[in-house]
Amino acid sequence: MSKAENSAKPAIAITMGDPCGIGPEVVVKAMADPIVYATCRPLVVGNVYALEQAVALTGLPLKIKEVDETTVAGTEPGVIEVVDIHNLNPEDITVGEISPTCGKAAMEWVTKAGQLALAGLVDALATAPLNKEAASLAGYKSIGHMELLQELSKSELVATMLMAKNLRVVHLSTHRSLSRACELVKKDRILEYLQLTHDSFVSYGFVSPRIGTAALNPHGSDGGLMGDEEADEILPAVEAAKALGINAIGPVPADIIFHQAIQNQYDVVLCMYHDQGHIPVKVYGFEESITANLGLPFIRTSVDHGTAFDIAGKGVAFHESMLESIRLAVSLARGDGMSAF
Repeated sequence: MSKAENSAKPAIAITMGDPCGIGPEVVVKAMADPIVYATCRPLVVGNVYALEQAVALTGLPLKIKEVDETTVAGTEPGVIEVVDIHNLNPEDITVGEISPTCGKAAMEWVTKAGQLALAGLVDALATAPLNKEAASLAGYKSIGHMELLQELSKSELVATMLMAKNLRVVHLSTHRSLSRACELVKKDRILEYLQLTHDSFVSYGFVSPRIGTAALNPHGSDGGLMGDEEADEILPAVEAAKALGINAIGPVPADIIFHQAIQNQYDVVLCMYHDQGHIPVKVYGFEESITANLGLPFIRTSVDHGTAFDIAGKGVAFHESMLESIRLAVSLARGDGMSAF
């Protein structure tokens, strides 16, 4: 392969995730797939020792090589290049157990990857799972990828989108209690997220993205018999979006909207709270489901599963979500959009 061909491939920073969980394993397994090196220049941000242990665990014919962050190459299949900021000692890694030390290190790797993206040294991020409890115990108030990267990049409005095959779901709120999430179902917020979703999908190549907007209450409130959010907040937001030229539809009862999306009636669904969107995506395509952030100044995709401490270190973790998140990061970095997802 020529030097020109290599340089044309996007550089993708892949964070290792919490080393006590399955992150190192799924990263190593994904990196063993030939499609990764065929389509991008991967650079793992994490811990050399943990990755070496993951290679030994999986028995894959891979080598770990520490590199400088300014010399992103990632062009040799079978060699995983790693930026290690030396913030974690091997003896501090307790596989299968919550560790504030490891939680802190994992958050610092995300920060480093974000800094590489902001500096233009990588074209996108694909992230392995964090453990929110470990991050909280380490003193972090922003305990998720999106919140951390939002602060780092000083982005005003960001959103999480889940994907499984052709089902795409943007969330009006994510890690909030259900009572708090319902309080956030307001016209102005919904309109902001409809605009963000529209703008993001236009940038992905959709000319007039069809945005299905989910109702909050059962049966879309049945004309106000089971709540007034649909009439007072969601419908006015949809109508305001339409006045701006946004192809928004709704509110549509949640018990039908995701089926309609799978049948290609919508390009994306805006749902009202975490579980409303997560459950259909994970039922429809649990192993390959992935996430992406809207509103950041760089591309960030991720697995849609947790650290799975119960199976960490056993070599049985599925890596399909990690591989799919890398594929999506590559596609978006190339400007290919989501046609293949």
